[in-house]
Amino acid sequence: MRAPGYAARRSGFRRIDLRRAITNDFPLKAAALAISVLAFVAVAESGQQAEATFHAPVERPTDVPDGYVVRGTLGEVTIKLSGPRAQVAKIVQSDLHPFPDLAQADLARNDVQNVAVRVALPDPAVTAQVEPPTVALRIEKVVSRSLAVQVRFANDPPPGFQPGSPALSAAEVRISGPQSLVANVTGVFVTLRFGDTPVDISTSADAVAVDAAGNVVEGVRSDPPTVQVNVPVLSTTSTRTVPVLWSLKGQVAPGYWISRITTDPVAVQLQGPPDKVAAIDRVETAAIDVSGLTANKSFRVPLVLPDGVSLLQPADATVGVTVIALSGTRPFPVVAVQVTGVAANLVAEADPATVSVVVAGPSATLATLGADAVTASVDATGKGPGTFSADVVLRLPPGVTALSLQPIRVTVTMRSR
Repeated sequence: MRAPGYAARRSGFRRIDLRRAITNDFPLKAAALAISVLAFVAVAESGQQAEATFHAPVERPTDVPDGYVVRGTLGEVTIKLSGPRAQVAKIVQSDLHPFPDLAQADLARNDVQNVAVRVALPDPAVTAQVEPPTVALRIEKVVSRSLAVQVRFANDPPPGFQPGSPALSAAEVRISGPQSLVANVTGVFVTLRFGDTPVDISTSADAVAVDAAGNVVEGVRSDPPTVQVNVPVLSTTSTRTVPVLWSLKGQVAPGYWISRITTDPVAVQLQGPPDKVAAIDRVETAAIDVSGLTANKSFRVPLVLPDGVSLLQPADATVGVTVIALSGTRPFPVVAVQVTGVAANLVAEADPATVSVVVAGPSATLATLGADAVTASVDATGKGPGTFSADVVLRLPPGVTALSLQPIRVTVTMRSR
């Protein structure tokens, strides 16, 4: 049984057709729904973070200071980008140019040092993590020095002939480049080749820098790069080529030793009666006095020849004597630590009060050092009452370096007087 008045109330309500409400203008409603979904996805994705990984070679820096050069194989690094997905997706391999940050390099060092690798990014919202974070390289001064040009031959002259003394358009060339490479250069050669017939040689040849083993030193420049060379080709009748040997007398200064001796020329051509020339297997220089020598020195001396024998091309010999100091070490086991920069109303104590130091240097210098030649200190400038740790700073004599310091830090206690 229905409640009284039910029919009257039911007749007052409007009947809703759900099917018609959904299907009426359906395309327009579907398009509006699709646009809403796409907008929601775009907004959601714009806030998502993304990562991307690239591999790129480290590029040589363009901001190398004047008078310096960067050496070393820079290699390759892995770059991991992080940031908003849209910005990360825009970055491609060609946008990434990793380079060593020379602003952090120590130009005073001549050895290998690790320098941070930086990557400039086109979008500040993206960050980069570089692995490895540093690259090993050397930053060296560009230096130069002059060396005499020497001639060598790639083959033997025709039978019965030999080369005469060469004439060069430049007796010396200037070698320039990184300091360590220039130091390895011990000679500069121009290489010539004989023809099949005994014809004088007249050609332009490259001036090539070599080390003590005769290997070409790459990475240096010669000025001039080429030398004009003229070499007569002479008959060997009644002539002979023999080596030049040096002759020394005396002793270098105590604490020094002779590490190398060179002669220029290394060989000479003799002429004279066949029996006398055949009996000579070498030519010595006049005796060179090296007494008390403490540094490198060149000597120009005549050659000693037997009677009746002469040089095909008269010349003196230049003998170079290389002298280096003997080196050693010396311990200073008890060096008092001085506290400097202490205010007038304060007193300071270091714990421990002494450090142990081992130094190295020329033996002659080490032998003259007194017990107070090495000092140690810590700086308390601006410090008030209390306790702090500080690095120990050593003061060493000229020509002496520190091999070890124990300990390297001490504790300083400051208190009022």
